[in-house]
Amino acid sequence: MQYDPEANIICWEIAKGEINHAREFGNFIIHLSDNNKPILIEILDASKFIGQLDKLTSVKDIEQIVPAN
Repeated sequence: MQYDPEANIICWEIAKGEINHAREFGNFIIHLSDNNKPILIEILDASKFIGQLDKLTSVKDIEQIVPAN
């Protein structure tokens, strides 16, 4: 997961693969493979979101929210 403070965007690669298309859900852009597997999540206006990341205690918590399979 990377945060670009200048653009105020978080980029989170959740799986390996080639990106085919993307869908936007509010401040989230989900980049998907040709079979609709999530590959990358971009979080726009990320400074509002960053404080919430402290509440996640482990990678297992993240996997429960967004499974990579």
